[in-house]
Amino acid sequence: MAGERTGAWFGFGFCGFGQALGSGRGHQVLSPEPLRAPGAGLDICRVSASWSYTAFVTGGGQVELSGSARGAARGCKDAWASEAFLVVLRPGPGSGPGAELQAWAPGSALRGEPLWAQTVVPEAERKDGPGGGETQAGPLPLLPCVRAYVSPRPPFYRPLAPTLRARRLELGAEHALLLDAAGQVFSWGGGRHGQLGHGTLEAEPEPRLLEALQGLPMTEVAAGGWHSVCVSETGDIYIWGWNESGQLALPTRSLAEDGETVTGEATGLNEDGSEVKRVARGENGAPAPFIAVQPFPALLDLPMGLDAIKASCGSRHTAVVTRTGELYTWGWGKYGQLGHKDTTSLDRPCRVDYFVDKQLQVRTVSCGPWNTYVYAVEKEKS
Repeated sequence: MAGERTGAWFGFGFCGFGQALGSGRGHQVLSPEPLRAPGAGLDICRVSASWSYTAFVTGGGQVELSGSARGAARGCKDAWASEAFLVVLRPGPGSGPGAELQAWAPGSALRGEPLWAQTVVPEAERKDGPGGGETQAGPLPLLPCVRAYVSPRPPFYRPLAPTLRARRLELGAEHALLLDAAGQVFSWGGGRHGQLGHGTLEAEPEPRLLEALQGLPMTEVAAGGWHSVCVSETGDIYIWGWNESGQLALPTRSLAEDGETVTGEATGLNEDGSEVKRVARGENGAPAPFIAVQPFPALLDLPMGLDAIKASCGSRHTAVVTRTGELYTWGWGKYGQLGHKDTTSLDRPCRVDYFVDKQLQVRTVSCGPWNTYVYAVEKEKS
């Protein structure tokens, strides 16, 4: 049995603050390029990108920052970047199972004292908690095995209900998505762009089960700025929320053909609850439906019926990895974050040919607000 194939990280999109993203020349990278991260050659296992800087976490427990924030720290389990602060998870003092959660000002270079720190103890070790039966939790902002997560806004440490056995949690600009151990999806927070998926534009103060997806076990969730995506066990993609830049892969007015004359507009709802704006076309006057908001999960088919295994969202763009190791992107592309060698925005999934041309299989994707990071390995020799 052969060992793990050689892999590498690639980046493309916005790098206006000097964040490592391919070559990093200028303010944008339009096509995937090998990542030239700080401390080149380090074994990067996770990338967490905020708007103006990126945190790289290595397998050896080192965090490296690139962009408007610079610095490095050793002895870290995980890191999560936001404009408000950088969250770092470190082993706790002593030999116990606990960990220390630290929040740093991005400009601190990880020196001095953190803004705040808190010791987190796994549920199984807490006398007041129900031990055992926990599912391995995903990366930050979800805290491992403690039924809590980190928010970039106060209160920073937020407990979850004991009934929620979370395995992954994603934060958008105004909303949160949670995937539980049974594959169910919960959402809460702001809903004015339909990003919660409950069929309304109302906010939800507490996690609410996404009833439209009941009975369909999910394996992935991803939160964009104001849209949401999840991937089912069978590889289906469900997507909902704001479609301003085509990030839902649905027809959008902003991407309509140049020169199209808008002579009238009416807003209504489809049978599935999606908001439709019908705009007259200049050619024949026939109304064309543009989806502005999709408040219910919609099934999205990839070209050739491909199955998805991973998904990630930027502020207004979406990326998925297929079971065959291909990367598809769509939505807002102003800074090249779609990886198609241009700054075009798309309202349909489009394969990033770079990885196919280079005989690479994509394993994972991690979107920043305006950029995209990808880990890919060499294809097996036939």
